[in-house]
Amino acid sequence: MGSVIETNVVCQIGLVVNDVEKTGQAFADFFGIERPEVADSGPDEIVKAEVCGERSTASCKMMFFDTPTVQIELIEPDEKPSAWRDILNEKGEGLHHIAFQVKDAEGKIKTLGEKGFPLMQKGNYGNGSGMYAYIDARKDLKLIFELLESF
Repeated sequence: MGSVIETNVVCQIGLVVNDVEKTGQAFADFFGIERPEVADSGPDEIVKAEVCGERSTASCKMMFFDTPTVQIELIEPDEKPSAWRDILNEKGEGLHHIAFQVKDAEGKIKTLGEKGFPLMQKGNYGNGSGMYAYIDARKDLKLIFELLESF
């Protein structure tokens, strides 16, 4: 039996934080590198985020650290309801998700939902060059995972 998402290679670990610049500087100091630039989630008309099936204007600040094996993403959400804000409010700073690069994210979202792994949030990234989807697997797998699809 094959993987539902057709991969087992983790490409990213996402953390939610209260202050992306402060935490980003701590990571940069730890790695002995220059701190990356802060990015934002993008304009709402491109992101077209949905949270629990409803259109959302939630946004975040992000910072990315590329290592030889996995990318570390720091996420500072705004106050609007989102998968990021929910976890930050519920658990505090720390692990938000692990991510996998996939093909046919929409098809996988449907299949995963049928298997009891509901969609929490989805949207576009990179000026519409890809999509992300957070899947709630906390009941069985004890984590949230993200599907990333580049177009």
